[in-house]
Amino acid sequence: MPRMRFHKVAALIVLVAFAAWMGTGKFSSVGSAAAEAEQKPQAAEQPKAPLRKVAVIAPPRLDHARAIRISGHTEAEKRALLAIRVMGIIKELPVKQGQHVNRGDLVMRLDAEDKEAAVDMAETLVTQRQAEADAAERLVKGGNAPKLQADQARAALAAAKAQRETAKAELARNEIYAPFNGVIDRVPVERGSAIMAGGEVATLINLDPLLVIGEVSERDLQYLKLGNNADIRLVNGETVKGTLRYISRDASAATRTFRIEVAVPNEDKRLPAGMTAEITLRSEPVDAVALPRSVVTLGNDGDLGIRAVDSANKVGFFPIDIIDDTPSGLLLGGIPSDARVIVMGQDLVKEGDEVIPEAVDPELVKKLAGQADSGIN
Repeated sequence: MPRMRFHKVAALIVLVAFAAWMGTGKFSSVGSAAAEAEQKPQAAEQPKAPLRKVAVIAPPRLDHARAIRISGHTEAEKRALLAIRVMGIIKELPVKQGQHVNRGDLVMRLDAEDKEAAVDMAETLVTQRQAEADAAERLVKGGNAPKLQADQARAALAAAKAQRETAKAELARNEIYAPFNGVIDRVPVERGSAIMAGGEVATLINLDPLLVIGEVSERDLQYLKLGNNADIRLVNGETVKGTLRYISRDASAATRTFRIEVAVPNEDKRLPAGMTAEITLRSEPVDAVALPRSVVTLGNDGDLGIRAVDSANKVGFFPIDIIDDTPSGLLLGGIPSDARVIVMGQDLVKEGDEVIPEAVDPELVKKLAGQADSGIN
């Protein structure tokens, strides 16, 4: 029998040893000890992070009128372009640019000698026809003329009166009178010059009251009503007060805004039309709190608001309604009466976090209240 080669003997020995090791079953614990060793540190309890401290205040509450600020411009309450209805030569032009006129004052008169003569002739004819009618009435009453003669005389008198009124109407076409009290803003013609029918003679404006025109957004429309007070700041820095007298009920198709008119007393006609202005409208007073601008932050959904601490020292978020923005701070609505507003650390916590609230110096609260009061108009 031939001898077995060495490498076959070695392979047989390895196979027998592996079978013996498999039979012991100890291979199943390989890696288990290591896994248990890794799980032991993880199972150990992690140390709890300390609670964060935040500064809170109970903000002062007060009644404040909501401020709605919009851009606008001044306009004359009335504006009339005075034009002549017939052509002719300007005979009288008693007004100048910048002159104050009253309703019914003569602005211009054309040379109309022929029409004046026609009026005089019509007056004479009426006088004649009146005399004839009176004579006919006497004859009819005395039985010396038929009734038909009196009727014909009265008809002739009526025709003469109608002719007189027509002549006067024609003469009136040569004159222009002021339709309302105001200021002559423009006179583009001169005395003695010719003018065509429909030609511009003067521009008349009424500046008392002066109107300030603006556009209010559809969101702010709900807070306004006729009669609300308004503060007007002109481009030259001058400030005046007015009253909201008109709110359009038809929004602009392009901007979805509503036209408003504020009437400003202007008895001395000192304030001109056409100036840029900032309008601050004041609605009815509402409950508000005074807070510095720094407390305003963004919520998880991107809403503008403040963070406050509840009775369980948990952080909550409250969207705000900006009632007014004064030089000294914000006046905000929508904040619960028992809220402790976070004034320091609000950006380091989130809704639901438990914190340690620490009240700030009461003098700060008094200062905020004083600043808010100084911003009230």
